[in-house]
Amino acid sequence: MLHLLLLHYTGSELAAEPFIKDHVAYLERHYRDGTFLVSGQTDPTSNGGAIVAHGVDRSTIEQITAQDPFVANSVAKYTITTIIPGRVHPDLAGVLKSVH
Repeated sequence: MLHLLLLHYTGSELAAEPFIKDHVAYLERHYRDGTFLVSGQTDPTSNGGAIVAHGVDRSTIEQITAQDPFVANSVAKYTITTIIPGRVHPDLAGVLKSVH
């Protein structure tokens, strides 16, 4: 399974600033464990960010997003869209083989 995680600030972008260091550590932890594939800020950045995750079920990704320091400190929330891939570009097939 793939999950599209859209992070939305619940207030101003400035309210999230004190938690950026911890948020980056959270991202790095989930890159190391192989769950996060891609992440970045939206354009405009005031909307939040997005993450593509894989290799875990819906319940687990909900638990993971709840641990984000932005969420734990009530400055952001996630919208999660779970995707069951039907087609995969050949360049991504090796990376996503665990989702089939």
